[in-house]
Amino acid sequence: MRTTLDIDAALLQEVQRVAGAKTKKEAIVIALTEYLRSKRRQELREMIGTYDAFALTFEDLEKMRSEE
Repeated sequence: MRTTLDIDAALLQEVQRVAGAKTKKEAIVIALTEYLRSKRRQELREMIGTYDAFALTFEDLEKMRSEE
C-alpha cells in the first residue's frame, strides 16, 4: 500500500540506524512491528495482573519464551 507521510527526517534516520535497516521502508516496518509487539506485551502484563488464578509472572513468561 502506498502512503505519503511527513516524518521527521532525523527521527527516521535514528530509527534506521538503531534498527540496522537499509531502507526507510524497512525502518518504518520494523518500528511499527516493534510498537505492536510492545503494546501486546503491555496488554498481556495487564491481563496477568488481574487474573489471580494464573500462577505465572511476566518474568516466567519471558523465560519460557526465551527457552523456545
